[in-house]
Amino acid sequence: MHGPALPGWLMVALCAMTGLSCLLRMRACSGEERRAAGGETVMGFGMASMALPSAALSPPEWSWAVYAAVFGGAALHGLAAVRRGGHHLHHVVGSLAMVYMAVSMAAPGAGAHAGHTAGGAGGTPVLTGALLLYFTVYVLHTGARLAPGGVPAPATAGAGVPPGGVPAPRRPGPRPAWAARPELALACRLSMALATLAMLVAL
Repeated sequence: MHGPALPGWLMVALCAMTGLSCLLRMRACSGEERRAAGGETVMGFGMASMALPSAALSPPEWSWAVYAAVFGGAALHGLAAVRRGGHHLHHVVGSLAMVYMAVSMAAPGAGAHAGHTAGGAGGTPVLTGALLLYFTVYVLHTGARLAPGGVPAPATAGAGVPPGGVPAPRRPGPRPAWAARPELALACRLSMALATLAMLVAL
């Protein structure tokens, strides 16, 4: 991202750590929970790559097409999984938001990266505003669930229990206690939603 390098590097660190956390969760889980964590891993590392400050790396023009293709594939994968419930619809919205930002940055005159000009460079104001509203509500709702005394995170398909209520079969061997905590998945989604908000503001 253009502008001060420090905020860009902080976002890179946040997204990369989120991606790493999701990767570790994916390796420790199985079934629907493993697939959900895999999608979040792609999102985390993809967002970290997009957030790299331009002072460190000036992406080639074709890189935005690659980002759009990767996140578009993630959106299609999420759509195929929506019928299984859980948080898949949110994952679709997040992936489509990244496709939207990548396409906006690839548009002529949009600049080499998000936030290139003082008022933002690309995007449709109405769509950007709608996405900002969605992710703001999501951040506030998820943050309230994670706050002490908040509504406990329910066991969902994304947390190892499919809609039918029968736990997914686990991988052989002992499962780390931290991998079974639904708060970890919520914290990862909250981090990525915050990063998405920051990127949309800079668009």
